Amino acid sequence: MRRLAGLVVVPLLLLSAACGSDDKGSDSASASASAPSKDGFPAITAGAKFGEKPTVAKGTGTPPKELKTNVVSQGDGAKLKNGDAIQVNYLGQAWDSTKPFDNSFDRKQPFDLTLGAGMVIQGWDKGLVGQKVGSRVELVIPPDLGYGDQGQGDIKPNATLVFVVDILKAKQIPASAKGSEVAQDNIDLPKVGTNTDGKAPTVKIPSKSTPPKKLVSNYVLESKGEVVKETDSVVVNYVGLVWKDGKTFDSTYATGKTQTFPLAQVTLKGLKNGLIGKKIGSRVLLVVPPDQAFGSKAQQSIPANSTLVFAVDILTKM
Repeated sequence: MRRLAGLVVVPLLLLSAACGSDDKGSDSASASASAPSKDGFPAITAGAKFGEKPTVAKGTGTPPKELKTNVVSQGDGAKLKNGDAIQVNYLGQAWDSTKPFDNSFDRKQPFDLTLGAGMVIQGWDKGLVGQKVGSRVELVIPPDLGYGDQGQGDIKPNATLVFVVDILKAKQIPASAKGSEVAQDNIDLPKVGTNTDGKAPTVKIPSKSTPPKKLVSNYVLESKGEVVKETDSVVVNYVGLVWKDGKTFDSTYATGKTQTFPLAQVTLKGLKNGLIGKKIGSRVLLVVPPDQAFGSKAQQSIPANSTLVFAVDILTKM
């Protein structure tokens, strides 16, 4: 099943082939190159405080073969658990380099993810569990928990990776949207189930109706939460179907893992526009015409010129 998140969200970190495309490196890299590693962790030679962009020395000696986690400074927030929606700032570089391959500090845009959802390399999912919000953590990640023998963009095959991660926020994610049921009385539109048990809602597409030519964004369950803004990052569960044959092409329910969408970076126009203005905690039916979906370009199991149907639970925002 095609992961929709990889199609509609500009990747920022770790699963992207464009890792670090806008990184500016470090002004003090040459000065820090000779700084020693300590207990298997390359030294942070500048910007050591939480919130500051760090400069990290090159690792010395043989890189560790197992995941290593060092709490540089401990926060006093809640401990992270798998399934939490978290927001972090980070800088990453290879063990044998002084030049970062990616960092969020220069972009001035923290990175949002669901911990344990497979959105990032395993070293992140394993190394951040149990850490406290407000902490700065240094991770040394062996190749088998990073990009392995394939590498990624500027990251060489079999590279040991070093990350400095500032944990900014964490939220528990509700199992389901909740709210008042809204009448679905248009017989020409799909009908979406109203269950609130955390399982995928049913979606029934009318077989004899012509798909609408304009975007449809309707409440199925309307909560009393905040209104979604374009600048928000929202945590969602969703199922996506092709109108023509009713087949599911993507579903977070199938994996049991939510997705986090930074809406400013969502490239599927109808999905983005359909969520903006809706309330956090709600379930929404979206019918996205081809000109606001993938148009004349086929996407694996999605034929060209397809109208798409989504049932989206807007669970929380970061």
